[in-house]
Amino acid sequence: NYQSKGLKPALDVTNLTKSYSMERNLLGKVTREIKAVNEVSFQVFPGETLGLVGESGCGKSTLGRAILQLIQPDEGTILFEGNNLMHISRHALKATRRNLNIVFQDPYSSLNPRMSIGEAIMEPMKVHKLFKNRKERLTKAAELLERVGLTAQQMNRYPHEFSGGQRQRIVIARALALNPRFIICDEAVSALDVSVQAKVLNLLNELKREFGFTYIFISHDLSVVKYMSDRIMVMKEGKIIEIGNADEIYYHPQSEYTSKLISSLPSLASTI
Repeated sequence: NYQSKGLKPALDVTNLTKSYSMERNLLGKVTREIKAVNEVSFQVFPGETLGLVGESGCGKSTLGRAILQLIQPDEGTILFEGNNLMHISRHALKATRRNLNIVFQDPYSSLNPRMSIGEAIMEPMKVHKLFKNRKERLTKAAELLERVGLTAQQMNRYPHEFSGGQRQRIVIARALALNPRFIICDEAVSALDVSVQAKVLNLLNELKREFGFTYIFISHDLSVVKYMSDRIMVMKEGKIIEIGNADEIYYHPQSEYTSKLISSLPSLASTI
């Protein structure tokens, strides 16, 4: 559908591979390795949410981190808005990260416990030299907190003073601070209670409509991925085994593995 509109992909991944050494012999030579990501290829189009689903250990989080160059892939190409992230300078990669951001599973570990949430939201603005001065950054941080459902009056508080759902909202506000075009959500709600998950998912969808983000939404829960996604990609043992329209994958899965994911996991449908 996105291709039929003539859109160029925002992200184009080709034959991406990342292996980890599992065993070495006495000489230090690798005797057994696991391919966490095994020749993975896919595209994500502007304004799309591509869901990435699979069981724990299938390689989906490794794939997300490899795209962002938080870990170095062994082979393949990652074209983001036409630039190959595998072969750009550190300076260019830093600039790219303004537009390509991530929201991790554990909001508490994403925040410095000794830094107020206002400072945490302003930190990426300072790193990327956004806004003229501290006053402008404070104004922006307050605006972002309000947008994610918190208040400017909470800016001087610390992460431990907030619930898990509130901390994830703070992490989302921090991701928004750079006004990115593309966000990878890596198990962004899986650590939260189901009722809180629904609220955070709805917030992410609101932000997508408001700001026109492109998302990769990573989760082990196919019902959550289906709710969020235009298309779904199913991953097993480092490989993509199925990709297609979200409704088609959910209601008419082609693989036994996908059918198993659907039947074995609880649904958020009653909560959302």
